[in-house]
Amino acid sequence: MKRWQLGQIQGITIWFTLNSLLLSGLLWLIFAAAGTLLFELSLGQAVVVGFTAVLLHWLGDLLHHMGHGWVARRLGYPMQSVMSWLVLFSSRYPKDEPPLHATIHIKRALGGPAASLVITLVAGLFLFLGPAQGSAGYVLLAFVFWENLLVFFLGAFVPLGFTDGSTLLTWWPRRHEPQP
Repeated sequence: MKRWQLGQIQGITIWFTLNSLLLSGLLWLIFAAAGTLLFELSLGQAVVVGFTAVLLHWLGDLLHHMGHGWVARRLGYPMQSVMSWLVLFSSRYPKDEPPLHATIHIKRALGGPAASLVITLVAGLFLFLGPAQGSAGYVLLAFVFWENLLVFFLGAFVPLGFTDGSTLLTWWPRRHEPQP
């Protein structure tokens, strides 16, 4: 799988894959179509808004994972990297990490949704105070608000096997066990 290193943020390497780049193009098309069909934006506006929405999608997901990384670093068991996976990112921890107590896994899992909740609240405030309804700016702010609320905050708690909800479901019953 072809991948590119986009850089590092606070010691966390950011990787992006070819399949994510291709699927971002599909997202761009979907968001642009939604801009014209649902929000009656001109074709030019819809193309720009759709592209900006894709960038905001990846930024929201990256900030979600930086929330995991911030908590992980504070706990002394830092995240190693973030890798794009289809249209989402995935957190990667060192393979040689020692056995960790359940509370560390729980706290690290909650770091991402906490970051997404902050983004949701800030976007909601700007949406309330911000641009006129129906404008391109309003559409983008509404997108940031709803995506971060529904996908990166609430959606993170749905146990799908790869989400924070699955991590919580695995480790929550073990939180009172002795340290490994």
